[in-house]
Amino acid sequence: MTFGVYLPPGTESRSAPALYYLAGLTCTEETFLIKSGAIRFAAERGVALIAPDTSPRGAGIEGEDKEWDFGVGAGFYVDATALPWSRNYRMYSYVSKELPALIEANFQVTPGRRGIFGHSMGGHGALTIALQKPAAWQSVSAFSPICNPVAVPWGEKAFERYLGAERSAWSQYDASLLMRRTPYPGPILVDQGLDDKFLEGQLHPDALEQAARDGGQQLNLRRHTGYDHSYWFIQSFISEHIAWHADRLR
Repeated sequence: MTFGVYLPPGTESRSAPALYYLAGLTCTEETFLIKSGAIRFAAERGVALIAPDTSPRGAGIEGEDKEWDFGVGAGFYVDATALPWSRNYRMYSYVSKELPALIEANFQVTPGRRGIFGHSMGGHGALTIALQKPAAWQSVSAFSPICNPVAVPWGEKAFERYLGAERSAWSQYDASLLMRRTPYPGPILVDQGLDDKFLEGQLHPDALEQAARDGGQQLNLRRHTGYDHSYWFIQSFISEHIAWHADRLR
């Protein structure tokens, strides 16, 4: 695994809270830091940015790089239980346990002061990781997340191969299902573009909104006319997400 790190000014003498960004399908550890425009706002707010890759690479699994929405670049932030993926594709444990321990042991970040956010597949990952381990994450937000993956083609394809055909095992990685049972103990910010070509077929923000109502979750789901699924959308609202996290991490 590889990851990108941005440390804000001042970390030569003091630590900073860390904000973990989970990228979407086909992205690497570089995509967010290059395309989002986040570094300027992280510098102003004194927040470190951590950007892991979206999957293992070079695991040598036959066919792992043949499809853009599965395998390399598409780890879906789950711990695979089905062979051959279970040997290496353990992105949930990597992001929630291994990577924070590595970062906090080797960089000038404040132990235990963490936020998490992401886009699309990464938005799904950020929501599910925060909902499963709320004590580990003081803030959470998402851009255009896959909100109900057990019920959409991207999620069904990935979950059946990574987790097996038994659908009951999938629910632990579905934010809409998790939120109904155990809401996150704080507000969640989600931004969604209404001109997103994946909105109806893959993302299902309405399911997340209904789950928030059913589970008593504080959810600020903002819909934006004229915005698509691209990093232009993320650039337009990244300053507000950095501020959202910085206010909660201080």
